[in-house]
Amino acid sequence: MEKARAQTKYVRISPRKARLAADLIRGLKVEDAKIQLGFSKLKGGRLLEKTLDSAVANAETQLNVQRRDLKVDEVRVDAGPVIKRAKSKSKGGRVPIMKRTSHFTVVVTAE
Repeated sequence: MEKARAQTKYVRISPRKARLAADLIRGLKVEDAKIQLGFSKLKGGRLLEKTLDSAVANAETQLNVQRRDLKVDEVRVDAGPVIKRAKSKSKGGRVPIMKRTSHFTVVVTAE
């Protein structure tokens, strides 16, 4: 079975929120996955759609497979580096602000 993959790194969304969008498309045909992400109101869905498009383009060029024959085999959202900031509080205190990032990996296979 031939596979094509795409990876997007350092996306400014927390992995927990992005995994909600990843769960929507896992195991679907590519056309159905595009529809799911397009109608989803999640920010992660909009960002994950770009990675899915890239994986489909890789499959079309490298494997000579048409879009309608592709299926989403694997969707992974891994944690990236955390950008650490601080917010001032009363009495000279401070509270850490963790700006999390994600790495997306999408693998599509020909059916």
